[in-house]
Amino acid sequence: MTMSDTTQNLPPGDDSDVTAAPESAYASQWQLMWWRFKRHRLAVVSGLVVLAIYLVALFAEFLAPLPPNQTSTRHTYAPPQSLGFFVPDGAGGSDFRLHVTGYKVEIDPVAIRRTFVPDESKIVPVGFFVESDPYLLLGFIPMQTKLIGPVNKGDPFYLLGADRLGRDMLSRIVHGARVSMSIGLVGVFVSLFVGVLLGGISGYYGGLIDDVIQRTIEFLKAIPTIPLWMGLAAAIPQNWSPLTVYFLITVLISLIGWTSLAREVRGRFLSMKTEDFVAAAKLDGAGEVRIILRHMAPSFLSHIIATLTLAIPTMILAETALSFLGIGLRPPVVSWGVLLQEAQNVRAVATAPWLLLPGLAVVIAVLSLNFLGDGMRDAADPYAD
Repeated sequence: MTMSDTTQNLPPGDDSDVTAAPESAYASQWQLMWWRFKRHRLAVVSGLVVLAIYLVALFAEFLAPLPPNQTSTRHTYAPPQSLGFFVPDGAGGSDFRLHVTGYKVEIDPVAIRRTFVPDESKIVPVGFFVESDPYLLLGFIPMQTKLIGPVNKGDPFYLLGADRLGRDMLSRIVHGARVSMSIGLVGVFVSLFVGVLLGGISGYYGGLIDDVIQRTIEFLKAIPTIPLWMGLAAAIPQNWSPLTVYFLITVLISLIGWTSLAREVRGRFLSMKTEDFVAAAKLDGAGEVRIILRHMAPSFLSHIIATLTLAIPTMILAETALSFLGIGLRPPVVSWGVLLQEAQNVRAVATAPWLLLPGLAVVIAVLSLNFLGDGMRDAADPYAD
């Protein structure tokens, strides 16, 4: 066994430069990127948070205590319940029992409206893997179990409160993560395809084709983004299905996202099209599309990944803004932007401040994705200081 075999997979220490360590001479580009990314602790933590959010979105039916659109007129604007772990046993001690406290209704003599107050005499037992109404996990796996919920079906269980129709906010936020986070991914992949294709064609061919694509990019970037999205989204007919609206909103959000990536790809192609490996591919008989997609684009794949990671938060914020303004996704679709429509009324927010919790979910997701993208951008160039 040679010295190179023993050092090939040894990562450098946290305080060392990944490219200065002896083992970096034998490491691949992806190993260098991984070592550098691990040193960015905030990016690593953010990556775990992003992974957790996508897992929540994937298994939303199992994790959400209630169906997202299940209403209860008896619990409109019910406040959040807190989980308790011990209940009195009647003999001066206490027993361990996971539970929440029930509600009792009182009339506010000043505001002349009903209010919910905790009723310590009403204990709602809570359990894990409790029986529920039948549902399909991932759309095709029949199940009748929830991760957490009331032991007795029908008991009030609102860990994050309820909205104006008595719908559970926790369940709606969990299901909203699926739409809001997936629309960012779908939009980014659309932008990736269009940006790499048009940017590669522009940089590879140049001339008139380059002029046309670049003038188109400049025209799109000159249009104010939000008014453009608002105008296009407002043109969507009201009677279209939620799935069709979701698809169109994704396309609208991607309409501008590809322009910056196309400019970056064009610059890279301009500098690479005279390289020896491109000339060798041409002499070997490779077609132009193959040269672009199989030889030139992969040479800066790490940079593309970092750029796309930073683009996902923009997509999420765009969907949230459009849905909040009422011109994006609409009920019965559940997204974080749709949920924030409930917070447009100042009186409603003053009565039920927990309606702003979907905004907190947006902040956590966007910050985590930004920190993750920042770490990946640094890792994409492990030789930088």
